[in-house]
Amino acid sequence: MEKDNMDTCKLLYNTERVRLHIPEYGRNVQKMVDYLKTIEDREKRNEQARAVVKVMEILNPAVHLQDDYEHKLWDHLYIIADFDLDVDSPYPAPAPESLNETPMSVPIEKRPVKASHYGRNIENIIELIAGQEDSDGKIAMIRSLAVYMRQQYLIWNKDTVSDETIFQDIEKLSDYRIKVPEGMKLNKMDSGANFSRPGLNPSKNGKNRQKNNQKQRKQHNR
Repeated sequence: MEKDNMDTCKLLYNTERVRLHIPEYGRNVQKMVDYLKTIEDREKRNEQARAVVKVMEILNPAVHLQDDYEHKLWDHLYIIADFDLDVDSPYPAPAPESLNETPMSVPIEKRPVKASHYGRNIENIIELIAGQEDSDGKIAMIRSLAVYMRQQYLIWNKDTVSDETIFQDIEKLSDYRIKVPEGMKLNKMDSGANFSRPGLNPSKNGKNRQKNNQKQRKQHNR
């Protein structure tokens, strides 16, 4: 008897089942919607449809973050039913063609970055400063920009960099619309300043260097 049961037992994999239109709600909701279609009494079918929408709301609480989330839930109900559901919805039923609509394209800045080690944000700042009228405020912005660019430069290039190099980069990146005032000088940097690349932990790297130095001193003293 046990052998017969083992012979007739067959595992059912999801890959062998009908594909879910919205997998986030699970197969049980799909079964509920399929059952809705078999209810002949319209009043009962409407009642059960509202119950299914309530279940969908519980299973997908994040839907509350969206505007008009109830409308979204009813749209999902029709999609799960493959648009074959006759109920009195408080909202118009979506058209099947709405699933194939091309989403609106997101505008992306396609202008190439002139200097990758500075990044696009600095170029945007330069563009903003270039449009300012000459004033003491503009000079202060140029100085602050130069200090920030020096830091960014040293993140990717560990060698020292002169003020003149930074000033030349500002003028070049602005297509020479910005003229750095003559005699401008940046404050000297702290000799212990450390600028790390994004994703690196400078404190951790400093500890590792300290351990290596201690290890080398011990080996030297032996």
